[in-house]
Amino acid sequence: MSLEFRQVTVDEVDAYVTLMLAAYAPIKALGIKFDAATTDREKATRHLLQHGVYALYADGNMVSSITLRYPWGPQPGPFGLPHIGWFGAHPDYPGKRYGQQVQERLEQEILIGQLRAPAVSLGTAIDHPWLKEMYLKRGFQPMHTTDLGKGHITLYMKKVLNVEQHEVWLARQNATNNGSKA
Repeated sequence: MSLEFRQVTVDEVDAYVTLMLAAYAPIKALGIKFDAATTDREKATRHLLQHGVYALYADGNMVSSITLRYPWGPQPGPFGLPHIGWFGAHPDYPGKRYGQQVQERLEQEILIGQLRAPAVSLGTAIDHPWLKEMYLKRGFQPMHTTDLGKGHITLYMKKVLNVEQHEVWLARQNATNNGSKA
């Protein structure tokens, strides 16, 4: 079996919608209102055009994907860092770790290899039965919660990718915040 990691193109929107709806069906059944759970062709096309969306393909089939929202884009994360958005693996491939693999490839090849990002953030529903624990195991740390008006409380988490760069980033953030208070 061959695995390929690459950016999703707009002409793959139908495969992308199929993947997102399948991956998010169990979350939708829990009553958690993630945007990806109810996407359609129009929303998914806009999503693909506005963000970096990457996928893992097994023998040419899109089996998992992950969205990278940029600090300078239309939906920046809360920390001024790259932010993981829609993230899912197709349920037809249990035990293959395709979700973990797409996340690891995004971190290594894009966030560290291309963007030299000091850290990455994501948000999840605090009442989801297993996502917080999964992200903790993958190196994310809880930062704060907020109510985005989606019917659940969002927990923001951050993963440091490069300790030295992160310390420089934190110092710059602190200097900026202290400067704006003066």
